[in-house]
Amino acid sequence: MRIGVVSDTHNNLRNVTRIVELFNEANVDVVVHTGDITQAKTLDVMADLQSPLVGVFGNNDQERASLDLAVAAHGFYFQDPPYEVVWESRRVVIVHDPAELDGVLTTNHDLALHGHTHLQRIEHRSSQLIFNPGECAGHLQGL
Repeated sequence: MRIGVVSDTHNNLRNVTRIVELFNEANVDVVVHTGDITQAKTLDVMADLQSPLVGVFGNNDQERASLDLAVAAHGFYFQDPPYEVVWESRRVVIVHDPAELDGVLTTNHDLALHGHTHLQRIEHRSSQLIFNPGECAGHLQGL
């Protein structure tokens, strides 16, 4: 299974358009947004994805009414963190702030995805992978 992960888009529509193109070219099976979408128009751009979009809301997703409407209109799935899912027998936990992993991440999880820091992270803990793609907004540096 190919999972595309994006975080902290902060309404940078130019970068969001490009990441949608990259995920479509890579034929990912699902795209995960780890929070800080910021505004509904970002989700309107992400509607061009050729795969399902799921994710969690971040601390800058304060326009929840419009975000919830866009999520519903495009058939996406978002919730407040943590979001736990099993894909192909792999247990995944998705949060925005890595501090939210405390008390949630267990040895039963295979993959933990987060954002918030705007810094890329690839960390292996025994059989687990903790991953942050960095930020899509372009303020610092993403992966």
